[in-house]
Amino acid sequence: MKCLGKMSSLVAYDDSEPEDGSLDQKEDEALAPAQTVPSVHTQEAVGCVSSKVMPMPAHFATGPAVLGNHEGLWERSSSSLQLSSQPCANWEREYACGSEDKNVRDSAFSLILPAPQAPPCIPKSTSDGVNSAKRQLTVRPGVRPYISKRQRLASSSEKMNPKYPSEDVPGSLSRESQLLSDVSARVKAYLSEKPRAAGIPRRLLMSLGGHQGPVNKAQWCPVPHLSHLLLSASMDRTFQVWDGAESGRCLRVYTCHSGAVRDACWTPCGRQLLTGSFDNTAVITDVETGQPTVKLDNQFKVMCVVPHPSSPEVFLCGGYSSVVKAWDSRSCKVVKMYKACIQQTLDILFLRGGRDFITSSDCVSRDSADRTLIAWDYQTTAKLSNQIYQERYTCPSLALHPQEETFVAQTNGNYIAVFSSQTPYRMNKRRRFEGHKVEGYAIQCDLSLDGSILASGSSTGSAHFYDYHNARMLHTLQAHSQPCLCVSQHPVLPTTVATCDWGGEIKIWE
Repeated sequence: MKCLGKMSSLVAYDDSEPEDGSLDQKEDEALAPAQTVPSVHTQEAVGCVSSKVMPMPAHFATGPAVLGNHEGLWERSSSSLQLSSQPCANWEREYACGSEDKNVRDSAFSLILPAPQAPPCIPKSTSDGVNSAKRQLTVRPGVRPYISKRQRLASSSEKMNPKYPSEDVPGSLSRESQLLSDVSARVKAYLSEKPRAAGIPRRLLMSLGGHQGPVNKAQWCPVPHLSHLLLSASMDRTFQVWDGAESGRCLRVYTCHSGAVRDACWTPCGRQLLTGSFDNTAVITDVETGQPTVKLDNQFKVMCVVPHPSSPEVFLCGGYSSVVKAWDSRSCKVVKMYKACIQQTLDILFLRGGRDFITSSDCVSRDSADRTLIAWDYQTTAKLSNQIYQERYTCPSLALHPQEETFVAQTNGNYIAVFSSQTPYRMNKRRRFEGHKVEGYAIQCDLSLDGSILASGSSTGSAHFYDYHNARMLHTLQAHSQPCLCVSQHPVLPTTVATCDWGGEIKIWE
């Protein structure tokens, strides 16, 4: 009885191997010719002798417990199982006929079979399939078949990691990993050349529709080899990154804010985005992962954010408050505060070197726009001047000239004024850019990389291009049917611009 239990466990172990199917008749005939013993059981045992336990006939498993103790059935050697040279005709004949004689069975069972000739060589890649196919598992009704752990892991890995991921999904892993590694072929052609003079766009290249509210700002990535990426901030509580050079696809949608996104900009490295929202927070977001790395509560609605040009880890926030805060993103603390008797800050502009900066406010007195533009010392937080602009108009946006020591201010007087970026920051009364309408909208203005062209949106939906040196209008582009809030000129492509409007539409022109 003890040996019967040992044999039963041996047979059960062999039957529990994973089954992949059955071998067809051609494969059985291909494996059979090399056998010397004309026995079905012997051939099966010999064919798998090097890797599998020899299966027992059905009489061993189902017959009475009369097998006895046959410890010498298998004789092990250092390399493989070897069989004795005793003939096996009696053993096969008696048990194939179902002999019930105990002595005959015991004596036949104790015989050691001769070593047969080498079976046909089975390739390693198909040996497992052939061996498993030779074993047929009979599953009784109501019994769930056994599935090996290897097969379960293989099936689960195929579901989690398909061989061919869908390229139509915007957030696929392959696309995320290539967001900052791909270089647009259209931009790459200009990287090895000398910068060309800026030109005027004449035709529509593509139209981007993805926002459900007014797009307050559109900005190209300042890093040259990543300048095909276009950032947009909208009142629909999202900001997005687009491929604005070739495909026009929306590469990623960021939902870090619970309120309207009023301002957004790239960090100098091009790998993070700085945004300010009406939910009182300023957020630094990783471009590839879409996860916010820093989220700061300003306790007021944020209307403008700007990083320090020489210390990108420090940035300024202004909005519906009389205070402008300087945050350090490493410690998440306010390092400086700039206090003024104003209601809200509309825009912030760092001057060259980052030692001074200009803030634009909505503070207008009866006879003059006192404290409309204020110059600040960044280190000491002291006011350098608050009598820069003496007219009764607010200035919704500011822009720094890339070559000269000047900056421009968009005014609600339907013109753009020019100021010196050196103390005492005087306004140039001989040059102003007129012809567009502002009418209370936060119309943005932008200068080309060489500083020769000044572009501005308009409340009429058109985009206007001026010669910066003589203030002459060069071209008017009928871009949108609703107010055009921003015109952003490409830092590498000389005749490419992006425009956005109050209806949530973005267009690329060249």
